Amino acid sequence: MADTETKALQDKEKAQVTSPAETTRPGPAFIPAVDIFENEKELTLLADMPGVKAGDLHIGIKDGVLTLSGETNPPEKPSEGDILREYRVGNYFREFTLSGVIDQEKIEAGLKNGVLRLILPKVEAARPRKIEVKSA
Repeated sequence: MADTETKALQDKEKAQVTSPAETTRPGPAFIPAVDIFENEKELTLLADMPGVKAGDLHIGIKDGVLTLSGETNPPEKPSEGDILREYRVGNYFREFTLSGVIDQEKIEAGLKNGVLRLILPKVEAARPRKIEVKSA
């Protein structure tokens, strides 16, 4: 792949929030890349949040809106100075509107290797079920 193509892909991987309404802290805010999978019982949401520690990750639900935010800090020690800086630090922010299909009381979250995994269970009424046919 050509260098310009690689650079374009890298820029898209860590897209910066551009709307001032979405930023409340100084510094850049990034939109984490997300994958969402579904099976009969739940949805799984994976969000790429490299550099975010569990204590710096905030997940909330208000009025049916799921909000993800996380903070990163510079990886260098205070006694170290920059020579080259390609790793961008800042904050992550993303929101999702939840439908009535999601059981909001049972959502689970885990963070491993910079990837947030949310399990969004479906309410019982939204799960597929088999209806028995009776013969007369």
